[in-house]
Amino acid sequence: MIFVADSAKDKIAEIRNTEHLTTEHFVRVSVVSGGCSGLSYKMDFDNENKPNDQVFEHNGVKVVTDLKSFLYLFNTTLEFSGGLNGKGFVFNNPNAARTCGCGESFAV
Repeated sequence: MIFVADSAKDKIAEIRNTEHLTTEHFVRVSVVSGGCSGLSYKMDFDNENKPNDQVFEHNGVKVVTDLKSFLYLFNTTLEFSGGLNGKGFVFNNPNAARTCGCGESFAV
């Protein structure tokens, strides 16, 4: 399961309205190679399912990820941090053994 905090849910709704996205668009998250810790998070809106996609709905938000990424994202919570020290979308990942200083990459 991938969880969506209220803060992320609100920001996703705001982006949907600003970008005029339809209800067919969902949040796609994945893990890609790169970053100073070895793996990085990627997040975007999509409206096409792919073979082997893992589909979750939490807090009214549909989140889709590929099977390989799901192995790294299991039980992760997507959050949004705003304000002066805010980072934007944040992945609170219990599987990450370490993260880099910027919080955008991790290792398991």
